[in-house]
Amino acid sequence: MDDHAAFAGLKVIDLTGGVAGPSCAMLLAQHGANVIKVETPHAGGDWSRILGRRYEHHSAFSLFGTLGKRSLALDLKTPEGKAVLWRLLAGADVFMEGLKPGTMRRLGFDYDTVRVREPGLIYYSISGFGQTGPLAERPAMDPVLQAFTGIVDENRGEHDGHPHRIAISLIDMYSGLLGFQAITAALYMRREQPVKKGRYIEVSLMQGGAMLSVIRLIANYLERGTATRTSMPNAVYDTADGQLNITMVRPTDWKPFCEAIDQRQLLDDPRFATHQARGDNLDELYAVLRPIIRAMPTMWLAERLTAVGIMNGRVNTYEEFLKEEQVAATGIMSWLAQPGVPEKVPMPNIPGLPPFESGTMRAHAPTVGEHTRDVLVEHGYSEAEIAGLLDRMVVAES
Repeated sequence: MDDHAAFAGLKVIDLTGGVAGPSCAMLLAQHGANVIKVETPHAGGDWSRILGRRYEHHSAFSLFGTLGKRSLALDLKTPEGKAVLWRLLAGADVFMEGLKPGTMRRLGFDYDTVRVREPGLIYYSISGFGQTGPLAERPAMDPVLQAFTGIVDENRGEHDGHPHRIAISLIDMYSGLLGFQAITAALYMRREQPVKKGRYIEVSLMQGGAMLSVIRLIANYLERGTATRTSMPNAVYDTADGQLNITMVRPTDWKPFCEAIDQRQLLDDPRFATHQARGDNLDELYAVLRPIIRAMPTMWLAERLTAVGIMNGRVNTYEEFLKEEQVAATGIMSWLAQPGVPEKVPMPNIPGLPPFESGTMRAHAPTVGEHTRDVLVEHGYSEAEIAGLLDRMVVAES
């Protein structure tokens, strides 16, 4: 057995789309599960494939979420398509869906219906606002939930005071990890059961946003919206040739910080001499520090701060990050060739697993319907039956 394929032998049927659900299923595939991604055959497949710039069958959003899976293009609105899905579900271990709440019941594949046929199945639902409640059927993506959960309000611009969303798919990715841990825990519970017991697992982006921001959520609630300001001048500072994030935690950081920036006189300034005074006069302190730091080269300042134990980090673009020596030294990135993409794609390696290698199943992002025929053959369909399904547009190949 492959030491890195903990879920080898498990079958996962993945009906999710976007980022949160697909990234969860992708992690199951990376750990050895046979993940069959079911996509709509005539509407571009998983809608993450059409977000932003397209590279034939892919976008930047879909390249990560489809790695290691096999794609079956299937029309579930047809009786024949539903019959195919029932055959896929036979003997499956995990069934994942991310459709609008209520849709699976209308299709005849809600948990209560499915568990009658497959009582040992782990059934996973991912949605924006949850399966119940007044907002359950409202469509939502990561930016909407960032606003709804308070993250946008928290992220007010320093210069304009206006709320801003965080550009990365923050809640999506975190919700995917929450789903992965919930499914893996359920699989762990089943490992020694003589009769495998299924269960229903629900995750919402709303829940993911709350979990992601839990510390700030608690602090903001207890402080009734008036968060306690730090007494240390933590910020992103403009430098002579870029920007540098400076982060200090302990009051004892103040002295070495002043020495590193050659401003020892600030230690005796009554406005900043004590922990309390710095908190009370933080805006004044920023006004003093910003022009001083603006005159210093980024790397010169970073080296001086690091030498005295002050945390700091240069503000990089994504491309600058990929070129950092530390990234190469730690081997956290692989560069993968993908179908339709004109150059190799940077892909973070998954902790605990070997690095990705182009040309392997783990490192391949399938096109829509790339494995339709193979999956159908594995599930007992003859070539004549497959040809009929293709002719009637119940299934499709890439």
